[in-house]
Amino acid sequence: MSDIWFRTGEATVLAAEGQFTDAMPEVLIGSVRGPAGHAFASMMGQVQGHTRMFVVRDLNQMVRPATMMTTKATIESLDYVELLGGVVQGAIGDAIVDALIEGILPKDQADEICMIVMVWLDPRCAEDANLDKADLYRTNYEAMKIALSRAMKGEPTVDELIANRKTIKHYALEDVIDY
Repeated sequence: MSDIWFRTGEATVLAAEGQFTDAMPEVLIGSVRGPAGHAFASMMGQVQGHTRMFVVRDLNQMVRPATMMTTKATIESLDYVELLGGVVQGAIGDAIVDALIEGILPKDQADEICMIVMVWLDPRCAEDANLDKADLYRTNYEAMKIALSRAMKGEPTVDELIANRKTIKHYALEDVIDY
């Protein structure tokens, strides 16, 4: 496999009915010696409301490639932090290890590349007495594997984007414009 310099991917996996557990990770994969590595290193400090952490599967089980994760939403409660650093982090970590097992990520370059993952964790999850943590795990695991695969394959391609320009539009544009 050639050098991985700067690859990006994203995915959305929707929650089960009645849950707020939609997952929408965005991932940057690149060489530790390139812009991804510089961005990774610059994330080592904390920013109020946007906790940054290495992805670990459990105590003493930091994933490879080294992966830094942060949330797209502002953290406002300890319950939110516990979900982010618990179920979500575990799902992301498991997806990364399984991506290595399945050949989505190259094992032989695991120490030469790093990843940054921005995750969506709906703030309502921390307040939901009926939160289905299994669904939170499922959506984040599935979405992360898809995002990694898309990043490594360069999907969607420019040709796919052009072909879908008039048939796919952002959900927020539903009553805004017609194609």
